[in-house]
Amino acid sequence: MNDENAVKILAALAQSTRFNVFRLLIRKGKAGMSAGAIADELAVAQNTLSSHLSVLTNAGVIDFTREGRTLTYKIELENTKNFIDYLVTDCCEGQPELCSFGE
Repeated sequence: MNDENAVKILAALAQSTRFNVFRLLIRKGKAGMSAGAIADELAVAQNTLSSHLSVLTNAGVIDFTREGRTLTYKIELENTKNFIDYLVTDCCEGQPELCSFGE
């Protein structure tokens, strides 16, 4: 992770629909969700959602698999963890363990 990648992810998440998609997929974990289910859950038109999913995929925080015509989106756990770690690297004067995020 570097500043350029972190800024790309922050830019992708700096829009409410994309942020909601990201949070939804975080909750779903490895199971993920189909694009249609995401659209239904968030009450977003599928054509609008498609562009948001593309931005998040290009930023590297989500990924998808294809089964026939169905695209299933999942959080990209490793890149998301690296991003969060990168954000807190300098926390508390270089002691990120003091921040106790997620504990």
